[in-house]
Amino acid sequence: MIAIDQNIADVRARIKQATTLYSRESSTIALLAVSKKQPVSAIQVAIAAGINDFGENYLQEAEAKISELREKSLNWHYIGSIQSNKTRSIAELFDWVHSVDRVSIAQRLSRQRPESLAPLNICLQVNIDAEASKSGLLPAEVLDAVSQISAMPNLRLRGLMAIPAKSTDVEATRASFARMNTLFKQAQQCINCSSFDSLSMGMSADIEPAIAEGATLLRVGTDIFGARSS
Repeated sequence: MIAIDQNIADVRARIKQATTLYSRESSTIALLAVSKKQPVSAIQVAIAAGINDFGENYLQEAEAKISELREKSLNWHYIGSIQSNKTRSIAELFDWVHSVDRVSIAQRLSRQRPESLAPLNICLQVNIDAEASKSGLLPAEVLDAVSQISAMPNLRLRGLMAIPAKSTDVEATRASFARMNTLFKQAQQCINCSSFDSLSMGMSADIEPAIAEGATLLRVGTDIFGARSS
């Protein structure tokens, strides 16, 4: 049986070690548990271990979990690809969306976010290594998108998200994260907005280089819940 609570402790120890090594403050880094394809029972163990933020990729699966755990004080993050016909449900259910990859999706989320809810926190997905197989804004498109989306009602533009090209070269991965950090800082200057404070990057395999290059949100699944069956 996977010891989820121990895994969380181990991940937190890695984060603490990396923040010490790279002169970061631990308080500036949030741990997001990627709970896609995990049962509610596993999420409950993570909650007991102090996790409040959970990331989901699949809308139908997430709807059931959010409903079952609605009495808990949790933050739900949508981190999967976004189809236009799913934006209304995403806008109604989630607290954060990390995978906004075009202005038109942001417009739909803005229109469909219920007025009764707080503004939806969003990050723009960046295809930092210009991979043909990945969605996301190209780096040259980011500042224009930031300018447009930051003015939309019912949204709070919080930052940028990326998944770098898969590589066994840690320095190559770190270089991708460094480019993200540069782009993030450029965007901060572009809109001069105090709420633009989040750099969502780093997963189980690359926590350390992400922290080294300024990550504030780590999206960790496998090293918390174990390998998924599919």
